[in-house]
Amino acid sequence: MFNEYKSRQSKKHSNVLKLERHSQVEPPKVAGAQTDPIDVDLQGHLELKSRLHGALLDRLNLSVIDKVERSELKRQIAALASNLIEVEGVHMRSDAFSTLVEELMHEVMGLGPLEPLLADPSINDILVNSYDQVFVERFGLLERTKARFRDERHLLRIIDKIVTKVGRRIDESQPWVDARLEDGSRVNAIIRPCSVDGPALSIRKFSRNPLTMKRLVDQNALDDQAASLLKALVEARLNILISGGTGSGKTTMLNAVSSFIDESQRIVTIEDAAELQLQQEHVVRLETRPPNAEGQGVISQRDLVRNALRMRPDRIIVGEVRGAECFDMLQAMNTGHDGSMTTVHANTARDALSRVEQMVTMLGVDLPIKTIRSQISSAIHIVIQLSRLSDGSRRVISVSEITGMEDDTITLQDIFVYKRRGKSSDGTILGDFLPTGIRPKCFDQLVVAGIDIDPKMFMRKEVRP
Repeated sequence: MFNEYKSRQSKKHSNVLKLERHSQVEPPKVAGAQTDPIDVDLQGHLELKSRLHGALLDRLNLSVIDKVERSELKRQIAALASNLIEVEGVHMRSDAFSTLVEELMHEVMGLGPLEPLLADPSINDILVNSYDQVFVERFGLLERTKARFRDERHLLRIIDKIVTKVGRRIDESQPWVDARLEDGSRVNAIIRPCSVDGPALSIRKFSRNPLTMKRLVDQNALDDQAASLLKALVEARLNILISGGTGSGKTTMLNAVSSFIDESQRIVTIEDAAELQLQQEHVVRLETRPPNAEGQGVISQRDLVRNALRMRPDRIIVGEVRGAECFDMLQAMNTGHDGSMTTVHANTARDALSRVEQMVTMLGVDLPIKTIRSQISSAIHIVIQLSRLSDGSRRVISVSEITGMEDDTITLQDIFVYKRRGKSSDGTILGDFLPTGIRPKCFDQLVVAGIDIDPKMFMRKEVRP
């Protein structure tokens, strides 16, 4: 059977398996239950799979593996696995054998034990604490899975497989790395000596169906009135800072808000690891580059922000500001690139402004605090604060407007806020997203921009009992 397949493909490429060593391999004969099957424990199963994987690598023709149909590859792997299992004297039930073959496919074509987790649409994050501890976040809550790696070397091999595909590296001289999967999922990995208990891996999965503003409203992240205000703010080209803690949904909100940008405008995005899902056609995506093995060639976000200013952008979107690039971002917002957006880690809107101020001071230039705050107050118009609540839900906590300066203090006023009412018997947080009764200072700017917005949406409402 294999020789017939090889003959059919000889005009295009050689067989995926190097069959000169095993030309007589027969398809698996495990369709029925074996007599007195020997159950293989978990560690034994992992060791068996590791040996089979090593044998497969010896026989795989990696240069043509991508050209072979998955079904044919699976058939060949099953046949070889059956032969090797028979040599080892291991008996397996047909369902266990099918599972083993599927896992070998994951090892050869994908990321091993992580593949089923990546395929599960209900999982948002995959968190590998060590080779034998794999957690996931599902619906905002953490749970441990049965997935595990054979040992540290197995986990290291998967990490290396991820980072090399995007031209990055991880070793003792550079023991952590930010990368991404082919579908855009964000990856962070860290190894010894910085990770005391062995390699750790975090994957923030890329949503195949981006969360639109409508879906965020349906999930009660905010209400219709706040969503319509955000749409108006984007159309009026006000600069927006999205703030929140880790996992609060900053990138999701940035994607949703940026969907309101006009198709005719040129957008330049800047990220450490590209993960934004902008739907517009005229988008240029820029990504930082870490240093090479010699410590050279690093390209920082600040380099990319400065370069973006020469690319005739209508809007600049920075995935997240973390350092001195914040100063260049403020300069861009103040010099004609209205409608730019970025995110920052902070627990409140006021803290977000303090974080921006601290990042500007990281530039090393001796600027007076009042000058820095003046730059911030004139560059940023709106702060959207997000939070992940104790029940796992992600909410917009406030939409605030920067109104200027009073002495040395940046003045901030809330337009919409999330008011908590308590917790239900099943642990769900109860609350309402309400206007504060303050009409934003930028309302007149929205009217001048020709945006139809109802002033009644800002009228104060009482919290339901």
